[in-house]
Amino acid sequence: MLETIRKFFAFAGRHGRLMKKGIIITLINSIFQALQILALAVVLQAMVDGNVTAETAWTSFGIMFVSMLGAILTRQRATMAQAEGSFMMCADKRTEIGDRMKYMPMGYFNDNSLGAITAAITTTMEDVQDIAPRVMDKIIHGYVHAGVITLMLLIFDWRIGLIIMAGILLFMAANSLMQQKSRQISPARVAAQTSLVGAVLEYVQGISVVRAFNLERAAGNTLDRAIAECEKNNIKLEMAFLPFMLVQTLILKFTSVLIILASIAFFLGGTMTLTTCLLMLISAFIIFSQLETAGSMSALLRSIDVSIDRVAAIHHTPVMDEQGRDIRPQNYTIEGRQVSFSYDQRKILDNVSFTIPAGSTTAIVGPSGGGKTTLCNLITRFWDVDSGSITLGGVDVREYTLDSLLANFSMVFQSVYLFNDTLFNNIKFGKPEASLEEVRAAAQKARCDDFIMALPQGYDTIIGEGGATLSGGERQRIAIARAILKDAPIVILDEATANVDPENESHLLEAIEEMTRNKTIIMIAHRLKTVRSADQILVLDGGKIIQRGNHQQLLSQGGLYADFVGMRQAAIGWKLG
Repeated sequence: MLETIRKFFAFAGRHGRLMKKGIIITLINSIFQALQILALAVVLQAMVDGNVTAETAWTSFGIMFVSMLGAILTRQRATMAQAEGSFMMCADKRTEIGDRMKYMPMGYFNDNSLGAITAAITTTMEDVQDIAPRVMDKIIHGYVHAGVITLMLLIFDWRIGLIIMAGILLFMAANSLMQQKSRQISPARVAAQTSLVGAVLEYVQGISVVRAFNLERAAGNTLDRAIAECEKNNIKLEMAFLPFMLVQTLILKFTSVLIILASIAFFLGGTMTLTTCLLMLISAFIIFSQLETAGSMSALLRSIDVSIDRVAAIHHTPVMDEQGRDIRPQNYTIEGRQVSFSYDQRKILDNVSFTIPAGSTTAIVGPSGGGKTTLCNLITRFWDVDSGSITLGGVDVREYTLDSLLANFSMVFQSVYLFNDTLFNNIKFGKPEASLEEVRAAAQKARCDDFIMALPQGYDTIIGEGGATLSGGERQRIAIARAILKDAPIVILDEATANVDPENESHLLEAIEEMTRNKTIIMIAHRLKTVRSADQILVLDGGKIIQRGNHQQLLSQGGLYADFVGMRQAAIGWKLG
């Protein structure tokens, strides 16, 4: 238990001071609550002495008033401190994780499912944010409350105080056994919650495929199994805790009964006054009220422990540019020397060397799976090479910070992702400080201003998650406008015209050509007309560059590129009979 509490405060970081402030106020709150016993003692003593007067009533009322007022105010302040600390803690953690993810290797996102990452930042973090502070508060308050009252009763009679302390020790022993059981079961519960989030995300994201192939029942069964597994683990957790909670309750109730019996025995034996005896009888019913609640809540400690570990694991994942420097390249020549790279055990690039001169256009072609996109990902350091090196301006890309490296690149991917925001903000993503005039100028060059202005809210239109309300070609043109606006010296086009309709493709190519003049261009393309004018063409197959040169040189060589051109020309000549 103490280990989890220490871990929680370490996780809280600078906001832990608010949590600690809450604990101190909780201690004061317990002292105020303990004053109720003193108020009772005043009344009981007066009753035993047969001397109940107005002064007795006012004295008892004054002590009780101070007790209640102090308890209310301190309870409120403690709750506010803990709530503020927990919300600020989790807000900072989410922001830190979001910032850190920008610099994580892409392999991390392959090894960890979207559901696992989403669950860690949402449901798991919610456990830490909402449940953890309440659990910590109840546990600490329960033990502090019992401790303060025990100390007060020790002053009245040390023998009763020892009985109470023995009961608390037995309670802690039973609680420790429950913690051990929780340590075994809680990871499965958190894993089931993570699987459920993943199943829901997969179901929602794949709903079009599910409907197209009439797989509602199969997909629904998968989701149902995840829900059932989560339910089973939650019930299993609760059922496992029930015997321990029962034992804890029995210990506290038995201790209360023992206090009553011992107090009566001491009074009858003449070793305890009637006032003290009556006080102990009343105290026996209130001393363990908070501790019993603490025992029940402590069952969740291990779940919190596992939740903190899961979030911390993401937060402590190594990033790629921890040793990087902010570098401004002297030129924009890109060079790869004996580059090799593998996904897991599958070799994607094998001892590849190339040079992309500054200001030139390089097209990368080849069969699917040949390593074209991977090569671009290594240039922009989405991944790190296994061996060899890639340099920009003569400096290894691993020596740059990712921010200073990626500032030199504008990228348009084959698979475009747009954010659930306005079209204006989606285009401005390439240049956050851009004005509406700059955004519109970029959109006009990307041939998307017309369809944007035709929308009811124009550039203020919210386009939905992933740009769901736009067609594939419209999303592609928005992404191109974003790249145009960024105006970086190096442009990477990964099948940038793949989803653009023929009517707009020629205009779009003109816009791209205009905006990429005097820049270093790297394009991945399967369309012949997009690679014909390239200064250099790299032909990738099986992880190796098997041909390089311009269009005419490669045609004269024969081989894979000439076959590629022949197939494309044959396809263009196809007619319906």
